[in-house]
Amino acid sequence: MNDALTLRPIGCVRTPWRQLQDCPRGVRGLGEPAWLEIDPAFEDALLGIEQASHLHVLYWLHQAPRQTLRRPTPHDGVLRGVFATRSPQRPNPIGMAVAQRLRREGARLLVSGLDCLDGTPLIDIKPYLPQADCVPGATLAWQPAAPASVPAP
Repeated sequence: MNDALTLRPIGCVRTPWRQLQDCPRGVRGLGEPAWLEIDPAFEDALLGIEQASHLHVLYWLHQAPRQTLRRPTPHDGVLRGVFATRSPQRPNPIGMAVAQRLRREGARLLVSGLDCLDGTPLIDIKPYLPQADCVPGATLAWQPAAPASVPAP
């Protein structure tokens, strides 16, 4: 297997959190906004982004350990493989969140719903597609059941 892979950040994430212990967990509905600062070379790629209320944001968890293969889950303490969890400690520490787009200012997007450190490298942004990204009835057996409805932030 060829293990050569090159990712070029498209920008960085600006959050209020400077240290790992300050980052929140489980950020759905989190009120703290974050800025996605896009490299000016990619500003044209934002054309039409205002039509999306929510975005998939992919980012590189640059301070996460990469050797971890198993971890206890925070919900029940059971040891599980990292591919069965959302742990940032994994071979390729890619963070992923669905963020609400609040506004755009040039090459910057204000969003809510991220849980990463200030300066985290931004990998990609994609629009959330309700008809394709929502899977009714999807489950994860060890995760607590989601509430019937989640109020909009």
